Amino acid sequence: MFSQASSYGRPQFSAHLYHQVGVETGVSSASPHALTLMLYDGFLNAVKQARRALAEGRTEDKGRHVRHAGRILDEGLKAALNLKFGGELALNLRDLYDYTQVRLMQGHARNDDAALAEAQSLIEPLREGWAGIAAQMPR
Repeated sequence: MFSQASSYGRPQFSAHLYHQVGVETGVSSASPHALTLMLYDGFLNAVKQARRALAEGRTEDKGRHVRHAGRILDEGLKAALNLKFGGELALNLRDLYDYTQVRLMQGHARNDDAALAEAQSLIEPLREGWAGIAAQMPR
């Protein structure tokens, strides 16, 4: 169907497209609860990848993964908070996300794995708690 010279013929490209379709399909059919869980998972995965890249001296990859984690925090998790009706819980989560963002940026700027590890450790309990209430969510 595609020529060998085409980028579409590369197995990596095909795998990427397959993954992209899977993610988009999962997102379009997910509940708000599942979407939040996906955001937590994406954040944690991005931070783990950034820490691995830092350990291996791949600074460009580290930066890309830190920026991705930061966008998930800012444009996903923080943007989804309803500060008007969420009360103290929403305000506390906003403050936690802001602090986590600071630690991410410090970890990136200073090549500080401890700061990246702290950012990861701040979100992991939220992810676990969120996953734990899945059984209570309406289907």
